[in-house]
Amino acid sequence: MLKSLYSGVSGMKGFQTKLDVIGNNVANANTVGYKKSRVMFQDILSQNVTGATAPTDTPTGGVNPKQIGLGVKTGSIDVIHTPGSPMTTNVGTDLAIDGDAFFVVSPSDSGSPAYLTRAGNFTRDANGYLVNSNGYFVMAGDGTSTIKIPSDQYSSYSIDSNGKVTAIKKADDSIDDTLPTIATAIVSNPGGLEKVGSTLFRETTNSGKPTIGAINDSTVKGGQIQSGVLEMSNVDLTEEFTEMIVAQRGFQANARTITTSDSILEEVVNLKR
Repeated sequence: MLKSLYSGVSGMKGFQTKLDVIGNNVANANTVGYKKSRVMFQDILSQNVTGATAPTDTPTGGVNPKQIGLGVKTGSIDVIHTPGSPMTTNVGTDLAIDGDAFFVVSPSDSGSPAYLTRAGNFTRDANGYLVNSNGYFVMAGDGTSTIKIPSDQYSSYSIDSNGKVTAIKKADDSIDDTLPTIATAIVSNPGGLEKVGSTLFRETTNSGKPTIGAINDSTVKGGQIQSGVLEMSNVDLTEEFTEMIVAQRGFQANARTITTSDSILEEVVNLKR
């Protein structure tokens, strides 16, 4: 059986995976805090027609190895953590990070489990807690408590570039600067984070354990927070459409390899007629 048949099939599967990734990137072109992905390919084991000569202490003449490749496989699907374009909203609870840090959110007000995100479209719930669009609590700098700004106690509030929350008391219009600072986190390998949906990430063994604290802490140093701004998706549609053309043509070329191999097999079968 022709090896090109199986090589063509592996190529079609690989480019289908690439199209799946591109399609997801395009679908999330306007998703706040989304990070695009890319597919990297690797060749599969090669069959040796003539093996290479092992190195010896006494070099002798020889020939280069003759090998036939057996197709392609998906080597990795990488998440690219480059910054997305900033969009000004002038909404005080819309936050963006200019730097490498992530916001920390949790479905529990105790901070466990904790998820990381670059999507800073936060709001206040009925109890005054700062939450994301899924209702997850935005964690404070200590990583174990939440940000709470009760509307019955404060008339207005602001968030500075260090994530410090300051509010005006309703009772006497005085400034309350005792509110907590928004937690941020950095990881040694952001590419190792696992996507869990809703533009959330969680740590893995390969990402390393997140360092959580205020963004200006000496242990974090993750940049600065911008209020009234959102970080949009880092998907470049021009690049994605170009890659889509490459994937489409690659898929067609591998399909043609299978068609040609089939024609050769048909000729072989017809030799005895």
